[in-house]
Amino acid sequence: MFGDHEVQAYPWRLVYSRFEPSQERLREVLCTLGNGYLGTRGAAPESAVSDSKIHYPGTYIAGVFNKLATDIAGRSIYNDDMVNCSNWMFISFKIGDGSWFCPSTCRILSYRQELNMKDGVLLRKIRFQNYKGQRTVVETRTIAHMQNPHICAIEYKIIPENYSEIITVRTMLDGAVENNGVERYRQLNSKHLKANAIGRFSSNGVFLSMRTNQSRIEIAQAEKIKVFCDGNELKTRIRPITRRLLQGKARIGQEFRIMVQPGKTYSVEKCVTIYTSRDAGIKNPLAVAVDLAKNSLPFNFLAETHKKTWNDIWQKCDIQIDGDVFSQMAVRFHIYHLLQTASRHNINIDSAVPARGLHGEAYRGHIFWDEIFAFPFYSMHVPEVSKASFMYRYKRLNKAREYAKNNGYKGAMFPWQSSMTGEEETQELHLNPLSGRWGVDLSRRQRHVSFAIAYNIWQYYKITGDINFMRKFGIELFLSIAQFAASLTKYSILTGRYSTYGIMGPDEFHEKNPGTKKPGLKDNAYTNVMIVWVLCKAKELLDTLSVQNKEKLKKKLDITDKEIRRWEDVTEKMNIVIDDNNIISQFDGYFALKELDWKAYTAEYGNIKRMDRILKAEDKSPDEYKVAKQADTLMLFYLFNFSELRSIFSKLGYNLKDDSLRKNYDYYEKRTSHGSTLSKVVHGFLAHKLGRSKASWDWFQSVLQSDVYDTQGGTTPEGIHVGVMGGSIDIVLRRYLGVDVTGEIVKFAPQVPRSWKKITTKIRYRDFWITVWADTQQIKVIVDAFQNDPKTVLAVEINGKIHDLGMGKSYSFSLN
Repeated sequence: MFGDHEVQAYPWRLVYSRFEPSQERLREVLCTLGNGYLGTRGAAPESAVSDSKIHYPGTYIAGVFNKLATDIAGRSIYNDDMVNCSNWMFISFKIGDGSWFCPSTCRILSYRQELNMKDGVLLRKIRFQNYKGQRTVVETRTIAHMQNPHICAIEYKIIPENYSEIITVRTMLDGAVENNGVERYRQLNSKHLKANAIGRFSSNGVFLSMRTNQSRIEIAQAEKIKVFCDGNELKTRIRPITRRLLQGKARIGQEFRIMVQPGKTYSVEKCVTIYTSRDAGIKNPLAVAVDLAKNSLPFNFLAETHKKTWNDIWQKCDIQIDGDVFSQMAVRFHIYHLLQTASRHNINIDSAVPARGLHGEAYRGHIFWDEIFAFPFYSMHVPEVSKASFMYRYKRLNKAREYAKNNGYKGAMFPWQSSMTGEEETQELHLNPLSGRWGVDLSRRQRHVSFAIAYNIWQYYKITGDINFMRKFGIELFLSIAQFAASLTKYSILTGRYSTYGIMGPDEFHEKNPGTKKPGLKDNAYTNVMIVWVLCKAKELLDTLSVQNKEKLKKKLDITDKEIRRWEDVTEKMNIVIDDNNIISQFDGYFALKELDWKAYTAEYGNIKRMDRILKAEDKSPDEYKVAKQADTLMLFYLFNFSELRSIFSKLGYNLKDDSLRKNYDYYEKRTSHGSTLSKVVHGFLAHKLGRSKASWDWFQSVLQSDVYDTQGGTTPEGIHVGVMGGSIDIVLRRYLGVDVTGEIVKFAPQVPRSWKKITTKIRYRDFWITVWADTQQIKVIVDAFQNDPKTVLAVEINGKIHDLGMGKSYSFSLN
């Protein structure tokens, strides 16, 4: 129990034992079903978007966006939204001439909802009574098929307990939906769909095709229904069932009337197939959807093949934690939702990883930099996801080059927020919910998103050794970002150093220097160090190419030897502001800002995570204060091990002392409001690095609770936080197991929490699967090669000592 949110945690299950209308939208997100191609919120199937303030059914398909204009403050503002597609789930029934059943409008006698993560299925059982005293049990099983991502299905059971009566069952494909899932967006135009085709393809099958009204994407759904009594199918020729077609402008459905008897189980199997005109190789999505629906298989068969696919995935992706049920459930919960947001199917999808998943409409479904927290998991377990995301960026490389050129830079500058076209989709105006006022949004000046892409590519390369991808796409993508990075810098004769201007860092609260109208900041430390790192690695990648291929790529990208010499100069003369106490200034001028009275604001407002909104509502500005939303400078210590970071600083002529992490952590942590869940990840990770086990554990538990309990206060019902989910797994792998797969040898240095008995997992490194068991005393390792050669050995470093491990054998090492 956390606040008003009651949840029961089991190792593989998230369980709710009562219906709470006020918590329904949160539960819908937490119980979302997806397969990388689409995500469907775990809403009550009896609910429709248009008639409920409690439920919000939503289905989102990766890469399906639509851009609409809204007039705000005398100007047209364009927003590209991930579209809430037609509601495929709808099914309900009524007893006699009574009301249509919906959990939020009936007297519930008992309730249980269960998300089974191991099998990827949402289960629900409701027992209710109507005003006539008639009692009914309703049981549902719902899946978004992981083997075939174009199939969704629901089994809906109705069990009358104490009556004989005619019941009417209604199913529907509902295209009369809008994007209304985020309250602060409701002033914006949100009607994205218009009817394209509607009709019936068989006596028990209907179809609905909608089209987005700007991007012109066709979204086709086909539904086939089967009805059973105690396992026996009720055919149309049998008297107890009659059918009726329901048809509207943007919705189509079917009705069934059945004479029911007490104690019997009446089941409706609804199979829906979904395709879009963006799908690879699909010219007529409606025809393909109908053909697949005509040949749909029984629900039990679909559920079994779906379960087998999920179980195969878990064999590679699971992290088993013994001794802590909540941590076990929460870590699996995070893995589960990451795999629903992006899966192996993404190799056929032109999309990356949305920051809020396929679970809701927050951030309009856009892609940010949050992948930097999730990609260690993907690259070590499902590298196809990472590669698909890089291909999404590669296909938009020309747009990134155009964006850079239009802003006076070279190379490729990727947008802070990206959707379908690769253009900058960051809003120009932002609504402050505290003041109700719209203000200018400068967050597109966070240029570090391009460096996050480069960082992810490098990590993927070191983990997988995928040189073919690098030679075809990755190096070109990386070098294009390097060109942009170098072009951000300007040399000063006065200082003898390079500086950057007009940039925002990860903090997000600071948009410009106080007292100036000029947007952006000078010498954000995180950005400057990332530039240096990118340029260093760009040179390394160039050196992996043959002389002929190197010259060919340099010519293609118009990289001259003079430019490369300038890159080297930047890596030796970039400006970083550091004080005498070895505190790295977040940006030039940060130390001159005013201190915030944290105690006073906490006493007045309680929740001060969004100090930017509080200050602006008071007609002040966060630009005036030493206040951060999330880790900024500390990101450097999160991304890089200390020796690598010290090497970068040393090359620049700065001395990063041994206690630099401690001093910078202590300085910035108390000046951070932690208004982003990502902040908790970074601080928890670094606290563990510092040996502060209690502080680190508290941060880690806060990370695990953030979405399950919506600790941000209303953000999770709008979509999960992919970054924090990936970050929690990163803490387990990189800190608790001490995994380092970014060098030429895989390393383990476990520091397992004392409250955990054991951690068990697999990681993929190059052409090997490595199974690891670790507790506080010892670590066991088994290495299996993709190609079974008994002579193969893999060098593995355990707590600083290198061991050559043969294939298929179990090795144990003491940690004392």
